[in-house]
Amino acid sequence: MPGLKVDVLLGTEPSGARERALELARTGVDGLFSLENAHDVFFPLVMAAGAADVDLMTNVAIAFPRSPYHLAQQAYDLQLLSAGRFRLGLGSQIRVHIERRYGSTWNRPVARMRETVLAVKAILAAWQDGTRLDFRGEFTTHTLMPPAFDPGPNRFGSPPVLVGALGPRMTEMAAEVADGILVMPFNSARHLAERTRPAIERGLAAGDRRPDELEIVGEVIVATGRGAAELEAARRGVRWLLAFYGSTPAYRPVLEVEGWGELQPRLNALSKQGDWAAMAELIDEPMLGALAVVGTPEECAAQISARFGGLASRVCCYFPGYRVTDRRIAELTAALRSP
Repeated sequence: MPGLKVDVLLGTEPSGARERALELARTGVDGLFSLENAHDVFFPLVMAAGAADVDLMTNVAIAFPRSPYHLAQQAYDLQLLSAGRFRLGLGSQIRVHIERRYGSTWNRPVARMRETVLAVKAILAAWQDGTRLDFRGEFTTHTLMPPAFDPGPNRFGSPPVLVGALGPRMTEMAAEVADGILVMPFNSARHLAERTRPAIERGLAAGDRRPDELEIVGEVIVATGRGAAELEAARRGVRWLLAFYGSTPAYRPVLEVEGWGELQPRLNALSKQGDWAAMAELIDEPMLGALAVVGTPEECAAQISARFGGLASRVCCYFPGYRVTDRRIAELTAALRSP
């Protein structure tokens, strides 16, 4: 079995993205992804596109506050800047953030994400193929494309559109209509086997698609290091992120599959009190091992390969809350690349 391709976070503000992209490229990774958090999700990739010869991806751009036209235009231009190495990863976020942080609307997220994907692909196809734009949906309509606003065919082809998915309905939809699925990082081998894989199969069947028509990107939270001090720092950082994810009701199904469903409301209550330390203490060693991967770079690579082997072609690795060195990233990448 061939090894997995590796993507890591380009975790910096835009002004430092070019230099950081070059540093990470030297570790041997295949790609870099950006998050939508304290900075815009597209700007770091713009800075990195002309610097490092690696794949680039938004992971993820929040879809609902944005027009599909804006998303298509940004994806088109990043495909040009990166010479065909860009993927547009889209996500739905959760209701409270969409309504109270973005000031946008939330309703029927699966149907709306489906329509967003189809609209973006329709706009990109109109530019690429020269066909008349005639997308009429429930949430958005795109029927006007005067020549002055049409960039014409992208010489590197249209960029793929992927969807971040966790629940069965979003996963099915993504497998049916998107170019790829980003398997969300708060996950476990059991949830992947019992919930995610069957949903992907149902979605492919609904879309009358072959498995090779869908790119599956695994995502995983990694606690790696060598020696007791490095590993303990990694464990602390990862526990914090797992507690944060676990406090969100949308992620409760992952805990339920493992028999830990009652933990979610406890974490949620502590999050409302701002007691992050107490939340992290609730993530014990069995939870840490099931929801993340822990160990030396080689041990983590073996765990990732066991979880995603035969399903994913590449994996996005997160190193949250602790400082992972570029040397450890290089070691993990080399181990994951090995068959």
